[in-house]
Order: sequence, then structure tokens, then C-alpha cells
Amino acid sequence: QVQLVESGGGLVQAGGSLRLSCVFSGSIFRINAMGWYRQAPGKQRELVAAITSGGRLNYADSVKGRFTISRDNAKNTVYLQMNSLKPEDTAVYSCAVGIRGTLSPKDYWGQGTQVTVSS
Repeated sequence: QVQLVESGGGLVQAGGSLRLSCVFSGSIFRINAMGWYRQAPGKQRELVAAITSGGRLNYADSVKGRFTISRDNAKNTVYLQMNSLKPEDTAVYSCAVGIRGTLSPKDYWGQGTQVTVSS
């Protein structure tokens, strides 16, 4: 099993920045992909960004150039740096990790953290 704990959400004005963190523990040797998803009220969950252990990246078109996913293997942590935030980025952001090496990791999930961007 793998446990994930997110942090870093909050309220920010449009144009501002936030950095989300996700620390994972447990059977981490199995993890070979990490990602962030978001779900806004009334909308389906969508993949925001993902990274594999080999360094492959995947970003949603809506966040390209504004968000950056990165990882710190020594700290068992994956980050999502969010810049130039827009009100439409408001959502619950969830970290997920995978053991299949895909750019849409879904095997284990965190509890989610709220990001609210005010206009």
C-alpha cells in the first residue's frame, strides 16, 4: 500500500502562485509515475500534470506554461508549482501515484486539497 498526503492549497488572488506538495510513503518502491488531478464543482476530474520516473511529462493544455510538476526522490515528494493562477483553476487538487508507468497515474490517491482563486 501507498499513502499520500497533500498540502499547500489555499486562497489566492488571480495572477498569484501556489505550490502544492504531496508526500508519499509505504510501498514506494513500486511507484513509477506521479501526478496531480483536479475536480471543480459540477465538473469531471481531470489530469493536470504527470511525471514518470523516467522523466516523461504530461500537462493539460489549460495549464501549459503556467504549472510545473517536479519530484524530489530523496524526500518522496511530488510538487505542483502553479503560477499565473486564474479563477477557473479553482478546484480540489488531488495527488495520485501509479505503478504502471503511465502518464495518468491512478493507483493510489491522496485526500485532496482545495485551491481557490479569486478574481
